[in-house]
Amino acid sequence: MQQQEFSLTGEYIELHSLLKVTGVCDSGGAGKMLVATGEVKVDGKVELRKACKIRAGQVVSLGDIRIHVRAAE
Repeated sequence: MQQQEFSLTGEYIELHSLLKVTGVCDSGGAGKMLVATGEVKVDGKVELRKACKIRAGQVVSLGDIRIHVRAAE
């Protein structure tokens, strides 16, 4: 399983944007498609909202990839 950490620079990041900036997909559009097909989970639950606000402390998973979102220091 691939583990990644992402540090927020603001209050939140939209789910499709997080997938793009972490390199999980090539573009925001590809991220939206992954979310729409039900392949992405947030805190263990399938998330279908492409612009879902991801905040510090949440975990986003897709297949064998886990992204732990942390607050910026």
